[in-house]
Amino acid sequence: MKITVLDGHALNPGDLSWQAFESLGEIRVHERVTANGIIDAALGADALLTNKTPLSQSTLEALPDLKYIGVLATGHNIVDSITARSSGIPVTNVPSYGPESVAQMAIAHVMNISRQVAHHASTVRNFRWAQNKDWCYWDFPQIELSGKTLGIIGLGTIGLNTARIAQALGMKVIANRKSDKPMPEAIDKASLDQIFEQSDFISLHCPLTEDNEKLVNQNRLAQMKPTAFLINTSRGQLVDEDALFQALKDHRIAGAGLDVLTQEPPASDNPLFTLENCHITPHIAWATLAARRRLMDTAAHNLASWINGTPINVVNP
Repeated sequence: MKITVLDGHALNPGDLSWQAFESLGEIRVHERVTANGIIDAALGADALLTNKTPLSQSTLEALPDLKYIGVLATGHNIVDSITARSSGIPVTNVPSYGPESVAQMAIAHVMNISRQVAHHASTVRNFRWAQNKDWCYWDFPQIELSGKTLGIIGLGTIGLNTARIAQALGMKVIANRKSDKPMPEAIDKASLDQIFEQSDFISLHCPLTEDNEKLVNQNRLAQMKPTAFLINTSRGQLVDEDALFQALKDHRIAGAGLDVLTQEPPASDNPLFTLENCHITPHIAWATLAARRRLMDTAAHNLASWINGTPINVVNP
């Protein structure tokens, strides 16, 4: 079994081991490949592992030896799964490897925004406190979270973990989800209109689909309170960034905390970078060591299960 990893650096920059895959076959790890180098890197592989390197129809058709694709993530839209299925190639993903980590990042953005932690820490580093006439100072209103309303869109495992942490902080949680399952105790079911109109913080936790691309658009942003904040640790394409920029620039909403953007890496001239009330982290909600270790273990188990004739986590059956 020849196993090739196309972009191993994202999952394992050096603090994990590929040993679980080494026990399954001969493994070759590329830290990253260019768009023009994907086919050359993948030629001869029986199994391909990819995090964000795309595998299009033309790429798959150029790889006659390929028998298996493992996506080192939950989202698998980077693979042409239909073409893979027509070629008899299963595509697997890794669901639910980091719900605690992503939830913590969502709440980290809530807490940073509510108290402006990063901003004030940077002013201290620049000696402002040492040179201050008073014993303390703050540049933005300090917001107590107890009693505030968190609206969650997408109440899967990550959304539920986010709700649990928010409730521990004394927040009221309302949520919208497509499932007909009963709502958990102390979480009120809400329509999207209610989420956008009533929430002090809105946190996105839904997968990207054709139906919800640019879910947060000019009309939805207009429904939000001028004191409300948007948090997105899910997918950048859920948000119309042009509309968000205008809403933030005009202070029609108070701020945003984003761990994802529509284009990643983003263009250096992304206008959101210019806004003091937009706080952006580089898609790291998933990246704790614990979450990445679970991802690695599950991806190896996926491949081992396929080798043994009992495939799991197949997204293109």
